[in-house]
Amino acid sequence: MNVFLKAMAVGSVALQFAAPAFADDIKLRFAGVFPIDHQGTKMMEQVAADVNAANVGLDMTVFPASQLGSGEALFEDVARGNIDFASAFIYSDTDPRLEFLNMPFLVSSYDDMERVLRDMDSDYNRILQDITDEYGIRVMAANPEGFVGIVASKEPDNWNNFEDKGMNIRVWSSNAVKSTVEALGYRATTMAWGDIFPALQSGIVDGAICCTKTATYSIFAKSDVGTHFIEYNSLLEQTFYYGSERTLAKLNDEQREVVQAAMTKASADFFAYNRENDAAFGQKLIDSGYTILKLNDEDQKAMAEYVRATIWPTMESAVGKDVIDQVLAAVQ
Repeated sequence: MNVFLKAMAVGSVALQFAAPAFADDIKLRFAGVFPIDHQGTKMMEQVAADVNAANVGLDMTVFPASQLGSGEALFEDVARGNIDFASAFIYSDTDPRLEFLNMPFLVSSYDDMERVLRDMDSDYNRILQDITDEYGIRVMAANPEGFVGIVASKEPDNWNNFEDKGMNIRVWSSNAVKSTVEALGYRATTMAWGDIFPALQSGIVDGAICCTKTATYSIFAKSDVGTHFIEYNSLLEQTFYYGSERTLAKLNDEQREVVQAAMTKASADFFAYNRENDAAFGQKLIDSGYTILKLNDEDQKAMAEYVRATIWPTMESAVGKDVIDQVLAAVQ
C-alpha cells in the first residue's frame, strides 16, 4: 500500500492541470472526524464559508463526524485524491515514521504548542511535511487542541504512580501510546474513535485516553458517560488540515491562496478557543459531576521523566533514530 501511494504521489506532482473557468465552481470535499457540534467541526464550517465567500470559483462542502471515513482512512483517500481536504489526526498506519507525532511528554504547555506545533515553518512541521510529501499530501495547518486525559468510569487504583491501576483503557492505533498507557500501569486495548462511546457504556473498557477537558465535557459528560478525568498531560489532542496535491494542482494560485488563508485563520481561532476555554471546561466537568484527578508538580515531573526514559528509546526502531533526533532538536 505504501509503495502504491508513493507511486501515485510522484505521478500527481507531474500532473499540472490548467486552471478551469469559473462558470462551474470546482467542488471540494472537506472531511473531518469531529462530532457535528464539536468546535473542530465549527472551524471546518468556517473554512468552507470563507472559501466559498471568496468567489474564486470554489465550492467547498464539509463532511464531519467521520461521514467519509475514519481518521486512518482519510489519509489514504486524500493521498489518492478521492477526498480533497481533511481535518484529522495523521496516524502512523501508512508510514511508521509518523509515529513521532505520538511521542509522550514532548511539550508541556500551550506556549510550547504555539512555538513548536502550530508554526508551519518549525523544524517539527518540516519533518512532518517531508514525510507526507512522499504521499502527495500537503499539510496546510496544525491544530493542537491541548493535552488529552483519561476519561474513566471510575477512579483508577494508584492513579498518581506507576502501580497497577486495575483498569482497561482504550488507546488509538499507536504502539507509543499503548506503551505509554501500559507504563503508567493500565491495561490497554486499541480501539477506533467511533467505538469508544459504546465500549465505555457497555463496560468493554473502563476508560479511554482520547480527549481534552473541552471534548470530555462536550462529548461524554453531557451524555452522562464517565465519572473521572485523569489529567496526566502526557499526550496531545492534535489534528491537521491537510490536502491532496492532486486537488491543489487543479487550482490556480488565487484559489490555493484562498484555501490556505482560510485554514490558517481557522487554525489560529481554534487554538485560541481551546487555550482560553481549557480551565472553563474543567469547571464545567466538575459542575456536571465529574472528578478531575491532577498530579502535583513533583509527581508530574517524575512521571514525565520516567515515560520519556522508558518510551522514547523504544520508538527508534519504528520511527528511525534520525527522525527522533530531529524531533528532539526541533522542540529545544
